[in-house]
Amino acid sequence: MEDHKATVETVRSRMQHFYQSKTHFRVYHGSTNSTRHADFDRDAIVDVSSLNHVLSIDRERGTALVEPNVPMDALVRETMKAGLLPPVVMEFPGITVGGGFVGTAGESSSFKYGFFDRTVLSAEVVLADGTLVTASQSENQELFEGLRGSFGTLGVLTMVEMQLIPLKQLVEVTYHPTFSFENAMSKMRYHTTDQRNDYVDGILFSKGAGIIVTGRLVDTEHIPSIPIQRFSRPWDEWFWIHAKSLAHKGTITKELTPIDDYLFRYDRGAFWMGMYAYKHFMVPFMWLTRFLLDYFMHTRIMYHALHASGFTYRYIIQDIAFPAANAASFVEYVDTTFGIYPLWLCPLRQDGRSSMGHPKPYDGAVGGEQSGVYNGEYINVGVWAPYPSSEVEYVRANREMEAKMRELGGLKWLYSRVFYTEDEWWQVYNKREYDKLRAKFNATSLPTIWDKVKDRGRKEELGTGLKGLLKRIVISNALLSGLYGIYKAIKGGDYMLKKKTS
Repeated sequence: MEDHKATVETVRSRMQHFYQSKTHFRVYHGSTNSTRHADFDRDAIVDVSSLNHVLSIDRERGTALVEPNVPMDALVRETMKAGLLPPVVMEFPGITVGGGFVGTAGESSSFKYGFFDRTVLSAEVVLADGTLVTASQSENQELFEGLRGSFGTLGVLTMVEMQLIPLKQLVEVTYHPTFSFENAMSKMRYHTTDQRNDYVDGILFSKGAGIIVTGRLVDTEHIPSIPIQRFSRPWDEWFWIHAKSLAHKGTITKELTPIDDYLFRYDRGAFWMGMYAYKHFMVPFMWLTRFLLDYFMHTRIMYHALHASGFTYRYIIQDIAFPAANAASFVEYVDTTFGIYPLWLCPLRQDGRSSMGHPKPYDGAVGGEQSGVYNGEYINVGVWAPYPSSEVEYVRANREMEAKMRELGGLKWLYSRVFYTEDEWWQVYNKREYDKLRAKFNATSLPTIWDKVKDRGRKEELGTGLKGLLKRIVISNALLSGLYGIYKAIKGGDYMLKKKTS
């Protein structure tokens, strides 16, 4: 804890300096799972990248004190040593505790436990003026609630206390094939009502074929006689490909999966986004090539390559949570307008909306009927696919999707690019209440959520002169930019901080 206190004091004094000198700054975490372009100036950052430790675990209380830059795989590894497990574990190992709390982070257990932020019991925060405070349901409660989905715009997170649950080593996974959009949504909602289920999500492979996947934590001494299926080794099949084979089989299938394999089942291939890399480089997409290229197909490497290559500007990447009865209408729209598959489905608890960037309540139609302010469950739809087009058409398509989202009462996960105008943004989000909160906790010198997520494009950030010209040539050529991204990922190092100039 002494090292933690020393680092926090450095953060606190640096923020106080920026506040007193009226200098704009950004918080640097050392990595990102956002698809927005990231570029930091070393002289105008508060560096919290070293806050990456699990400080303590209380076995009796089932809690842990954790610094914000602890990634999911490290958190799971340390809690498992104590016989405990986080209730909500994001599917990519590199997503951090801090990102999960102040960002938007849910997974297949979120129908039961809510978004990741709902597992946090208290938070240590440095406010914009350098004041160090603790926030919880019993202390600075308004700040604690406001931190959810605030994206660091109310202060800098330095530690959380989080709830844990007893560890079980295996997940009994059941695959339920579906045969239409309505069938998939109704089957998903049905399984979230079964208290025995710990995990529920789904994948749509086409209009007529999908799978709902349920999971139950089980003890090793009570395992039924069903096969073990793993997803983390290079020779294991990617999870979604395995699930697709079972969807086409057409019958309910049960398997046992080790808990860490289940939690990070989408890491290899980043769901199905890795498939598009094979197609991009004209490499056969088959088991042997997936085995041979496994190193490149994990999300940490893929995010590095994604940012270096500029490929976020070639893909539609949208995660949107809808009132459950409206999700099928959105999927129908995506099918008709874009024909994008696979699509990810994830059920969310009714308090999920308040974890997603300070939105206004939704009082529009649900299931075709007006019924006042909506306070029910949500279903998230993940739409991720390449969209080869001109920049104008690319922006138009994303804006059309966002308009359909607003029509159906959906909310974006804000790791993705935002194509709203500022007026459109504040039609969705509660500016009045958000500004009051920022004023109360002296955070008006920090950027707003809109400032952080608004789309800035990329051209003006590539620099000038010969180096800038070469970057433009690389970024504008799909093959060159892909190769450059791979080169940067292999080389390693920081991909967000600007290099120092002499």
